[in-house]
Amino acid sequence: MELGADFAIFVLVGLLGQLVDGALGMAYGLTCASVLMAQGMPPAMASASVHAAETFTSGISGASHAILGNVDRKLFWRLALPGMLGGLIGALLLSHAPLDWIQPLVVIYLLAMGVLVLVRAWRPSTQAILPLASKVTPLGFVAGLLDAIGGGGWGALNSSTLMARGHEPRFVIGSVNASEFPVTLTISIAFFTAFGIQHLDVVLGLLLGGLIGAPIAALLVRYLPARPVMAAVGILVIVLSLIQGWRWWHS
Repeated sequence: MELGADFAIFVLVGLLGQLVDGALGMAYGLTCASVLMAQGMPPAMASASVHAAETFTSGISGASHAILGNVDRKLFWRLALPGMLGGLIGALLLSHAPLDWIQPLVVIYLLAMGVLVLVRAWRPSTQAILPLASKVTPLGFVAGLLDAIGGGGWGALNSSTLMARGHEPRFVIGSVNASEFPVTLTISIAFFTAFGIQHLDVVLGLLLGGLIGAPIAALLVRYLPARPVMAAVGILVIVLSLIQGWRWWHS
């Protein structure tokens, strides 16, 4: 197989995407899928390529967080199991039906959650915080569904929602990253069944960059202070939602 001239670009995209995802709990899939679709790749192919690479990067990232003690086991399972079901349904829907009407709903939700997280970063809530693993099953299902359809969003939906409740970013990010592996694996199997393996140079580039960035990001999140990380998450979600909204409006 000959690697195309854009291979180095895909490596860089995968590296930067994984550094952000591993340190802030989101944006690997959104970043990579946005680049691929901007180059004209159909949404289903872009999502399939990103999830094929992300199967490996999310596994390394999740293992790194587990080793460093960033994972809450109860939260992991309560996100992973419904997320796998939602991801399977989303992959099957994307493979067989156009779902453009979902994107503006995701944009609105992400924008609202980004604002809420940013406010919480500078004005922490004095209300009682729900247990970390409380009432997250529907969240996991919806996040898995939208992640498969949009090529990303698992971390953005889960991390922003949980941190908006006031939880410590370290355990939210670690648990969300770890639970992403079984969800991504399920989505990848569904896409492989529908399309087989295509655009292997893209998958390998994203994979290589992600593998380099995953352990570095897991180490960063252990030592970064909580409030600046929450502020960064809020700003990131707002920017991503505005970019996605602009792309949808002009599509």
